[in-house]
Amino acid sequence: MSKKSRSKIWFLVHSWLALPIWFFVLIVCVTGTLAVVSTEIIWLINPEMRANRPADDAQMLNYDQLLSTLKRDHPDLSVSNLVHPDGDYFAVNASVTYPDGRSLTVYVNPYTGVLQGLSPSFDFPAFTRALHGWWLVPFTNGFSWGWYLVSFLGLPMLVSLITGLVVYKKFWKGFLKPTLRLNQGARIFWGDFHRLSGIWSIWFIAVISITGVWFLIRAILWDNQISISSYNPVTSVIARADVPIMADGKPAAMIPVEQAIAVVRQQVPGLDASYVSLPLNAYSPMEVGGRSWYPLMFQTANINPYTGQLISSHLLSDRNKLEFVTESMRPLHTGDFGGLWIKLIWAFFGLLLSMMVLSGLLIWSKRTALATAQALKRTAKTERAPARQLSPMTQESREGNL
Repeated sequence: MSKKSRSKIWFLVHSWLALPIWFFVLIVCVTGTLAVVSTEIIWLINPEMRANRPADDAQMLNYDQLLSTLKRDHPDLSVSNLVHPDGDYFAVNASVTYPDGRSLTVYVNPYTGVLQGLSPSFDFPAFTRALHGWWLVPFTNGFSWGWYLVSFLGLPMLVSLITGLVVYKKFWKGFLKPTLRLNQGARIFWGDFHRLSGIWSIWFIAVISITGVWFLIRAILWDNQISISSYNPVTSVIARADVPIMADGKPAAMIPVEQAIAVVRQQVPGLDASYVSLPLNAYSPMEVGGRSWYPLMFQTANINPYTGQLISSHLLSDRNKLEFVTESMRPLHTGDFGGLWIKLIWAFFGLLLSMMVLSGLLIWSKRTALATAQALKRTAKTERAPARQLSPMTQESREGNL
C-alpha cells in the first residue's frame, strides 16, 4: 500500500471515530432545548401546576393572604417560603413541613390559596437539566467530570462559529438572499440548511458558547478554591435582647410579609418580589428577593421580622463590573429571565442548533461512508491487478519449458 493510500485510510478511521463526538454534541443540544421549556412541558401535563382563575375578574392573593389561607385550611403545616415562578400561569411553590417532619414543596393556587398538589423532589425539569448540564454524573468532591465534559463543548463551539464565519465568505448575504434548495437532493438540502441555520443562529451560538465556557471556568475556579466574588455574606441573626417578648413569655407577632416587601421596595424601586423566605425561628430574619429593571440578576434583602428594619441586602449596586458579567451568564444560557416568550425564542434557536448539528452529522456520515466505499473498491482493484499481470508470464514460462 502506498503512503498516500495509508494516509487516506487513517483519515477515514479518524472520520469514523469523530461520529461519537457528533452524537454527543447532538444529545447535549437536544437536552438543552428541552431543559429550557421543561417546566412548561410538565405544566401542560400536570394541572396541579396551573394557576387557574376561579373567575375572569379574580385577582391574585398577596403573600399574607396566601399564608392566612394555608394556615386556615392546613393548621398543621409550617410554611418556610413562598416562590412565584417566572410566569403568572404557574401555581405558587410553597416549601412546607408536616408534623411528622416531612419537608415538601406544594403547589398553591395564587388566586384561591388552595393547596393543589405535591411537587416531586426529582421531576422532568430536574432530569433534563441534570442530563444536559452534567450527564447525571454525581458531584462528589467538587464539580463532576460530567460538568467539565459538557461545559468544555463551549470551546469547540466558539471556534466552530469563528471558523465558519471565516470559511463562509460574505456570510451576511444569507440574511438578504437565503438559499434553501428543496429539489436537488438530500446532500444539497442539508448543506444549504446547515449554512442557513448557522447564519441566522450566529448570535445564539455566540451566547451559548461563551456562557458554556464560563461554566467551565466557574468549575475550575470553584474546585481550586478561587473566588472572584465581592459578596461578603453577613450572618443575619436577631439578637436575643432585640426579640420582643409578650407577657406569656412568647416572642411577639411578626410584621406582615407585605410590609417587609414595602421596606425592600424603598431600596429597590420596581422590585418584583418573586419569593419570600420566612424566619426559621424567633432569631432569624425575613428574606425578600426578586428582579427589577435588570432581569438577569436577583436582588435580596433581610428584614427584621419584628421592626421591619433592613438588616442586610445584596443589590445591583453591590456588584462590581465583573460580577455583572459572571452572574448574567446562567440566565443568558438558559433563557430564564424574561418570561415565556424568551423561553420560546431560546427553545426555537436551540432546536435550530440541534438540527444544524444533525445536518452536519448527516453530511459528515455520508461523506465518510462514500469515501470508505471508494477506498474499499480501490483496495479490491489493487489486490486483483497482480493476478492479471502474472498470468501471461506464467503462460510463457510454461511454453518455454515445453
